[in-house]
Amino acid sequence: MRDVSTSLHMTRIPTCTYRLQFNRWFTFSQAREIVPYLDALGISDVYASPYFQASPDSLHGYDITDHNKLNGAVGSREDYDAWVAELHAHSMGQILDFVPNHVGIGEPLNEWWMDVLENGPSSRYAPYFDIDWQPLKSDLCDKVLLPILSDQYGRVLERGELQVRFDEGTLYLLYGDRRLPIAPGTYRYVLAIALQNLSEHKEEDFYAELQSILTALEYLPKRTETDPKRIAERIREKEIIKRRLERRCAEAPQVQQAIERALVQINGEPGDPRSFDALDQLLNAQSYRLAFWRVAAEEINYRRFFDVNDLAAIRVELPKVFDTIHRLTLELVSQRAVTGLRIDHPDGLYLPREYFEKLQQRCAKALETALPKDGRAIYMVAEKILTGSETLRKDWRLHGTTGYDFANQVAQLLVDASAETVITKTFHRFIGHSMPFGHLLYAKKLQVMKLSLANDVDVLGNMLDRLSEQNRWYRDFTLEALSRAVRETIACFPVYRTYLEPGQPVTEEDRQIVERAIAAAKQRNPAMEESIFNFLRDVLLFRFPPNLDAKARAEHTNFVLKFQQATGPIMAKGLEDTVFYIYNRLAALNEVGGEPQQFGLSIAAFHERNIDRQHNWRASLLATSTHDTKRSEDVRARIAAISEIPELWRRSLQRWRVSNRRWKRTIDDVEAPDANEEYLLYQTLLGTWPMQANGEPETTATPDYTERIQAYMAKALHEAKLNTSWIQPNEEWDAAMCDFVAKILDPSPRNKFLPAFVPVAKEIARLGAVNSLTQTLLKLTSPGVPDIYQGNEIWDYSLVDPDNRRPVDYKRRSEMLESLARADVHDLARNWADGRIKMFLTQRVSQFRREHIELFQHGDYLPLTPSGTLAEYCVSFARELEHQWIIVIAPRLSSHIGFPPIGESWKDTIIELPETLPLAHAHDLFTCRPIPVQNRRVKLADAMSILPFAVITNL
Repeated sequence: MRDVSTSLHMTRIPTCTYRLQFNRWFTFSQAREIVPYLDALGISDVYASPYFQASPDSLHGYDITDHNKLNGAVGSREDYDAWVAELHAHSMGQILDFVPNHVGIGEPLNEWWMDVLENGPSSRYAPYFDIDWQPLKSDLCDKVLLPILSDQYGRVLERGELQVRFDEGTLYLLYGDRRLPIAPGTYRYVLAIALQNLSEHKEEDFYAELQSILTALEYLPKRTETDPKRIAERIREKEIIKRRLERRCAEAPQVQQAIERALVQINGEPGDPRSFDALDQLLNAQSYRLAFWRVAAEEINYRRFFDVNDLAAIRVELPKVFDTIHRLTLELVSQRAVTGLRIDHPDGLYLPREYFEKLQQRCAKALETALPKDGRAIYMVAEKILTGSETLRKDWRLHGTTGYDFANQVAQLLVDASAETVITKTFHRFIGHSMPFGHLLYAKKLQVMKLSLANDVDVLGNMLDRLSEQNRWYRDFTLEALSRAVRETIACFPVYRTYLEPGQPVTEEDRQIVERAIAAAKQRNPAMEESIFNFLRDVLLFRFPPNLDAKARAEHTNFVLKFQQATGPIMAKGLEDTVFYIYNRLAALNEVGGEPQQFGLSIAAFHERNIDRQHNWRASLLATSTHDTKRSEDVRARIAAISEIPELWRRSLQRWRVSNRRWKRTIDDVEAPDANEEYLLYQTLLGTWPMQANGEPETTATPDYTERIQAYMAKALHEAKLNTSWIQPNEEWDAAMCDFVAKILDPSPRNKFLPAFVPVAKEIARLGAVNSLTQTLLKLTSPGVPDIYQGNEIWDYSLVDPDNRRPVDYKRRSEMLESLARADVHDLARNWADGRIKMFLTQRVSQFRREHIELFQHGDYLPLTPSGTLAEYCVSFARELEHQWIIVIAPRLSSHIGFPPIGESWKDTIIELPETLPLAHAHDLFTCRPIPVQNRRVKLADAMSILPFAVITNL
């Protein structure tokens, strides 16, 4: 039996993971039911989305409100333990997606945030959050800006949508379903009116008691107190006051009634603006300032996860915060319920290396084992997005990334680089202009800093201004000039962030990144004084003036660390959530961590990436679909195939545009949708068009499919932020796009588009299926740990979330898996469109990996070079360990071979086997048939005589 436990001397490394998305529609109990299925599929470890307490309706679980409670919507602790027991019964592990950077604040379940809103800077949890209590805007001094209103504050107030309520001795504000605390010190605004309402009862004890409560409120330490003793006093006394008030209301109903009458008076009457003055005064006295969500970006004074107002960053670098949020996770690690961790958004961490090191140490302690020499007590990967030639930092105590790097490498491998010129010209001609990628990214990062993340950059500008005042060489720089230098440098940053640490020398990699960004910013701003950029460069590289004292050095260091935390979200919002919806030359390349300005990756370069991973990060995850990808692996594989038919693509676009022009609207003298949006739509349709089981495309679209495309295009347009956006929706444009999709997918005979589209969809579906099988095989056999996103063991044509969060039909998949035991490989190949061939490939190789762990974890990676007529359309390599070996063969750019790319289609193409491989017992993994080998050569016509991929092995 396979052992799920972590041994005393060896970290458990998964052989193949399977991502599950937990929410109220997929629970621990449902996860337990599919464990036997996953085991039979060849999965060694479940890779779980966050399942700690969050919003009950959360589809993703990243809005955690308490790291030490399970999400009740997902199941109870008993349900959880039963699921884990089932995993253990099948010797399976569990990797948990852990979120250290932020918490959800949209729910009253978050006790930390509610306490901060009630008590302001005097909250014991105030230091847990990254809040600027002294911003430039004096009205926000000692307050948190809360951008939660659906309209301007005054309008919401005078419509009567903000109402104060009283329950069990506590006052609170109700706005829709949202409940916000009222600061205890401000209860007097209500209780003073209530006391007036009780004037006829002055001789009663309850009247004197209410007077006493008001007096106690006057002496309550202020919400601006930061002295620990005064804070402790405030915490104690405010709760005593609430209990006194609750008790008095229970004993004397007249007090309760007087408070309720006071609230009627304070809450105002719609139509009478002056009646809301008292409520306005009460709300202005709170530790928060309510604001319209669309206009508050420049003044938000708490750090968020990207630009999501309901996700507040936490300071996990503080020991108390670290200890608190990891308590339950480490308990689960100690119980072997959790055997690995995935760390979300490491670029948001103050000091990532330090965090990973500390967490590994705590895991070793939880496991009651000595920390291994390599500092890795538990399997741990991080969601680090690598760009260009950037590599994962080798001093991070990780096993690798979550696999976006591999997903993009294999996608680029499937793109025909020779078609770049034709595809680019086609794109530019269709949209009517060129689109240089670098300029676009620069502009969109500036846009993000101007709109959604404005305050994050303003804070940095203010910090840099204060630093310049300490140096007589730089004090003449204005705040505006310094802020602009910060914005321009971030806009030119070539990676997500740098990783400088206090007390540590600046690495050569970080120095080059900063120098490169500064040089690019100077070049784009020739009218700016160069010394401003030089000053920023020196600060960012810890080049401090010699006369700085310890306090000033600490301020310089803090600026650098804050700067590093800011550049990642700006890159992500500018690139992933904006540019990737505009630069639509070939949408398959617009993926998290992708570089769509690059067009194709050579086989040699792909081998180099694999060799590097084998040497440095052999346990890194290998992903092709994730919960965050812009489109599923199968959609991406189809769209990549457009590069194989550039002339057909060009001609088809022209024809489709003419057919569909009549369905466009004219809005302000511009066609809606515009050409770029239409260009993306056609790629999306090709990538997702449904196929029948016989391999023929559907001739019409179902209403469900049409709605999915409409929803996707609506999101794409809003993310692009050109003709409409989330902040400023252009409802007329949105409707035009929605109607355009409906019209071109109309099944009526009058629709001229579908008859012209379906034949191209058929060709793309075939090429895409081959691509998808190739990327699946490469993922399962390349150095690293393959990860399967839920449901993607068969064809899955999902788009970006929430489309990829739809329920998975595991009953159907279980039946398909059972049928494979009786399946004939010829039948699988003929009926490729039903998805069984992808499941067959996945199961066979996953099980083989599980049976030969050492070969895949430690075996050498040997690139093989085919020869013959079609050599450039085949990627092949060997994995070898102590005379045990496999040889992987997969097609690419299969339009040059024919469909299906099997048998004699490969002509004279051969692969020569390395001299080090013993050839006895060489056979095909999938059919167990012997493979003819002559003079150490294998004909691809023999290796792929039945299936469009091959794995040859002597095991």
